[in-house]
Amino acid sequence: MLSGGGSRGAYEAGIIQYLRTDLPKRLGHHVSIDIVTGTSVGAINATFAAATMDDPASQADRLVAAWTSLRIEELISLKATDMLRAMRLMVGTPPPPAPGSYRYGGLLDTSGLERFVVKSIPWRGIERNLRAGHLHALSVSATHVGTGHTVVFLSSAGAVPTEWSRDPFVRHRAARIGPRHVLASAAIPLLFPAVKIGEEFFTDGGLRQNTPMSPAIRMGADRMLLVSLRHVSEVSAPVQRERTEAYPKPLFLLGKALNALMLDHTDYDLDRMQRLNAILEAGEAAFGDQFLAKMNKELLRLRGASLRKIDAVHIRPSLDIGAFAAEFVAAGRVDVTGRLAKRLISSLAGGESAHETDLLSYLLFDGRYAAELIALGRKDAAKQEDELVRLFTEPVEDLAPPA
Repeated sequence: MLSGGGSRGAYEAGIIQYLRTDLPKRLGHHVSIDIVTGTSVGAINATFAAATMDDPASQADRLVAAWTSLRIEELISLKATDMLRAMRLMVGTPPPPAPGSYRYGGLLDTSGLERFVVKSIPWRGIERNLRAGHLHALSVSATHVGTGHTVVFLSSAGAVPTEWSRDPFVRHRAARIGPRHVLASAAIPLLFPAVKIGEEFFTDGGLRQNTPMSPAIRMGADRMLLVSLRHVSEVSAPVQRERTEAYPKPLFLLGKALNALMLDHTDYDLDRMQRLNAILEAGEAAFGDQFLAKMNKELLRLRGASLRKIDAVHIRPSLDIGAFAAEFVAAGRVDVTGRLAKRLISSLAGGESAHETDLLSYLLFDGRYAAELIALGRKDAAKQEDELVRLFTEPVEDLAPPA
C-alpha cells in the first residue's frame, strides 16, 4: 500500500529497492506481492510495480533510475508565461474547459510530469501480469471533482467484487488502468490540473483515501506492507518554538493544509485495524473458533462485508521530510537552471520556515533529492527486516475476495 505526498514518493522507491535488492539475499528468493494499491504519487509507484511484477530482479533498478533522472523544470513548467497563467487563475474567473481537453485548472503546468508518467511506465505490462498470474489486483484512488467522492479504479485478474462498500462517499470501478487514472490520482489539489476520465474530472485521491488499505482488504489481502510518508517523533526545541510563533503565511498554510489532507490518515486507519484484530482475538478466546464465522454471518447482512484478522507492517520515514527538504535547499543542492525557477524555489523555501518546507517537499522533483529519499527509504526498511521476513515467509491462505 503506497500513499501520497508528491515528490516525497521517492521514499517509496527506496522501500521497493530494499524488497527487491536486500530482502532476497536473506530469504534466498524474491518475495511475492499479489496486490498493489496506490494513491496520489503512490499510484505512480504502484502502477510501475504492477507493470514490472514479472521481472522483480530489475524492477527496483528501473524505478530508482526513473526517480533519480528527474529535473524539476522538466516536470513542472516554471516559465514566466506559467506564472502569469497562475495569477490569472487566482484573481480571475477562468473559462470552462476547452472541448476535447483532458485536464483543467491548476496553478502549475505539469505537462512534463504527464510525459514522464506516460513514458516511464510500461503500461501493457499491467494486463500481461494480471493474465499471467504475476499480479492479483491493482488499484488507484482518485477524488471525483463533482461529488467529492473517492473512486477506486481497479484492475483485477479475477472478477471485481460487486459489493464494495456501504460508505456513501466511496465508489469502485473496474478499469483498465492507464495514464489518466494515475495522473488524476496524483493531481495535487489547486497546484496540479484536474484530469478528465471519460466525461468526468478527477483530482488527488489523497483527499479522502491517502492510505489505500481498504481496496486491498476488499480484494482479499490478509497481510499488508503499508508505506506512509509522514514522520512522527518529538520535535526539537528550535522547531517547536518556530511552530509556536508561526503566523499564517500563505505558503506555510498551504504546506500544512496538504499535510492535513494527505498525510494524517495512516495512524487512524492502522489503529482501527489493530482494534478490530484485538476484538476478533478476544472473541475467539472467549467463544471459540466459531466466533468469527457466526459474527460475519450477521455482519454480511448489516455492512455487506465480513471481518478477518489482518497482519500489517508499517514503514514510515525516520526523518521529517519537510525538514529534510529545507536542509537540501539551504545547502544549495537543487539542480535547477533558469533565473525564474531558482527564484521560485527560493521563495517556496523561504516562504515557510527555516526548519521545514512542507510545500516544497511535495514539489521538489529533483533527482539528487530523490536519491537521498530513496536511500532513506532503503535504510528504514532495513531496520524492520525481521518484521518483513515474518510477513513474507509465514504461511498465508490463498488470496480470495471475502465472501
